[in-house]
Amino acid sequence: MSAPPPVVTRGIGSHMCGIAGFAHTDGSALHGSADGILRDMAHALRPRGPDDMQFHHTEQACMSFTRLALIDPEGGRQPFISEDGNVILAANGEVYNYRELRKGFEGRVAFRSDSDCEVLLHLYLEKGLDFLDDVRGMFGIAVIDLREQRLLLARDRLGIKPLFLHRSRETVLFGSEIKALFAHPACPRELDWSRALADQGLSSAPVMTDEEPVTWFKDVDHVPSGAIVNISLRDGATRVHRYWELPAPAEAGSLPESFFVQSMGDLLASSVRECLIADAEIGVFLSGGLDSAAITALSAHTGLHTFSALTGSTVVNRDAQYARQTADLLGLPNHQVAFGADRIPSPDEWRLLLWLMETPQCGPEQFYKSEMYRFARAERPELKAILLGSGADEFSGGYSVALSGGGDWEDFEGNLRTMARRKALGSQSSVSVWWEGTDLPLLSDDAVAAYAPGAVDDPYGSYLSWKFRDMQQYNFWVEDRTASGNGVEARVPFLDHRIIELLATVPRAYRKRLFWDKQVIREAVRDILPAEVISRPKLAFYEGEGVRHTHRTFTRMLAQNGDELVEQALSSPRAAQYLDRANIHRALRRLERDQSSGHVELLMRVVNLGLLDLMAVDVPGSRTPNGPAPYELRVTDFEGPEVQELFPQARIEEDSVFRLAEGVLVLDDVQGANTSYVVVDGSIRFVIDHLTHADWLRLLRGFDGRRPLAQALADAGCELAAMRPLLDGSLEAGLLEAVPAAAPAAAPEPVAPTL
Repeated sequence: MSAPPPVVTRGIGSHMCGIAGFAHTDGSALHGSADGILRDMAHALRPRGPDDMQFHHTEQACMSFTRLALIDPEGGRQPFISEDGNVILAANGEVYNYRELRKGFEGRVAFRSDSDCEVLLHLYLEKGLDFLDDVRGMFGIAVIDLREQRLLLARDRLGIKPLFLHRSRETVLFGSEIKALFAHPACPRELDWSRALADQGLSSAPVMTDEEPVTWFKDVDHVPSGAIVNISLRDGATRVHRYWELPAPAEAGSLPESFFVQSMGDLLASSVRECLIADAEIGVFLSGGLDSAAITALSAHTGLHTFSALTGSTVVNRDAQYARQTADLLGLPNHQVAFGADRIPSPDEWRLLLWLMETPQCGPEQFYKSEMYRFARAERPELKAILLGSGADEFSGGYSVALSGGGDWEDFEGNLRTMARRKALGSQSSVSVWWEGTDLPLLSDDAVAAYAPGAVDDPYGSYLSWKFRDMQQYNFWVEDRTASGNGVEARVPFLDHRIIELLATVPRAYRKRLFWDKQVIREAVRDILPAEVISRPKLAFYEGEGVRHTHRTFTRMLAQNGDELVEQALSSPRAAQYLDRANIHRALRRLERDQSSGHVELLMRVVNLGLLDLMAVDVPGSRTPNGPAPYELRVTDFEGPEVQELFPQARIEEDSVFRLAEGVLVLDDVQGANTSYVVVDGSIRFVIDHLTHADWLRLLRGFDGRRPLAQALADAGCELAAMRPLLDGSLEAGLLEAVPAAAPAAAPEPVAPTL
């Protein structure tokens, strides 16, 4: 079935834009240099808003707005200014219910544009600090109010859209990205090493945290989500007005389980409808999982184009194949954006991406998504927005199976309780031995209350707070920057705050049924997706089976040009204080030999810290990464030769010569155990069962670096076709290495005959 042409629904204007500005908070006027500084701040955000740049100055405050114009290019310009000129408002984001809100002003207010964000100005003029109470959307907002002599900075309920600030004694700076703040001479430019290294989001330590997200740089803060920061321009006095918080669960029995399933389906459909309204083409990033499939199904009537990542990892874990199957079932075009085995980001490309992201958590996901946005814009020039399935897992039990350790809901809750207890007793580590220092805990969790009252009363509630923080620290950052850096807006239907409120208030008694393996979503979309899609297990993008292909790519990236990125990171101002040079190089060498010897993404984060430390001192310009152009690979057989270019192609011929790599040994267990081990650098990496892989064991023992493969196969009594997958995997994992063919011996010089 052929897909219908994409439908563009006229109405709301997309505002993937950038706000920047500053104000004096001691009653003094701005200096004459303010114009130039403001322009520098605006230019730092140019990738977010390539279509227009506007500036507004008052005596004490100024702001700029860089715009991606999708509707009403003239009338929709920002900032919006009240008729008397005393209130100036700029907003980056979307107001999804703006039509409904505008109706409340009919006959009283003459709107000057069709922009969805203009209604925010009139709401503020009428309601003051309560102006966001009824607004539904994603946004970062700055308001200069000369009547009240105050600056307001606000973010949406979940913090989907970014907004940062820096405070000094007499100045406040604000901007949609940190690089805009760095363009002002009053902003310190120093990486916060100690806080970054201690952050759970960076270390991935198995503990819960609900602390405010970090920005990674000293004296730079987030504007809190669901809040309005109110700063006096007279004396700098600051108050925070919170207009939303994550709600508590409802009482069991007041509503049936079916209410939450039905409401989930209704709200998701409503959210997708609102996210589809735009004056430009919209696409969707389609993975092989349930969440993006649900959004795609609800959008399928528009004929939108779908985009999926095609890598060695997504082929092995079947994510790419499932995505193609979903698109085919829905009758939609699917672009498989290919990343060949030789597609390794160059050092310069990585530095550009890292500066775009401004976070040491930059890794494979950021690279792949940025390149997919780049492809989508090139393939569909009118496309300006992408729908994503982000946010469903965190609030609907998407990680329950993974966190159960192979068990069931009770094991999942038990593991959450352990993490909650660990958090509660963090300052009482000597006490935690009673739970974690013995096989059988000797104290009940009631004993935790003596040290942290209420800390383990609701482990799942603590888990939700942790995941909420996780979304702000990582997920939103990924989606905003990878999209904005390519002139696209990321839209996230699952993060409509009504959906989050619904899921957060599910009674405790219903959690097991609705949140085990995301049953609440599976049941909510049962009527719009085929059963085979609904029953699919959760897939983790490039992770799971096949993740080694991704890890190999980024190990090779770090090792390029004599470890160029590593050496630069180690030359940063504070690298010698915090980083162990010898061990970082040693860890990289181990990863080159054996991907299972460590975690390349953890190593990348440490390297990123050093690189960002350098960039903070010598701030680079704002440029989009510009490596080789992404391309599409049309695959019909995901197990056939079409996908071979995604995998490293080792030469495996009968005349090939192999040997065990340095540090690799094959050792036998005790006699009669029928077990041998592959040991890498002193650690057991693989177990070989003699009953099922005796031929492979004989072949491994036959690799001496001298005999050709044909002879080794014959001596082991096995065929090349049967052994090729194991040879491929062993070469890729660094267990084997090919011995270069010896150069043919030179022909002897002719000897002149003697007479």
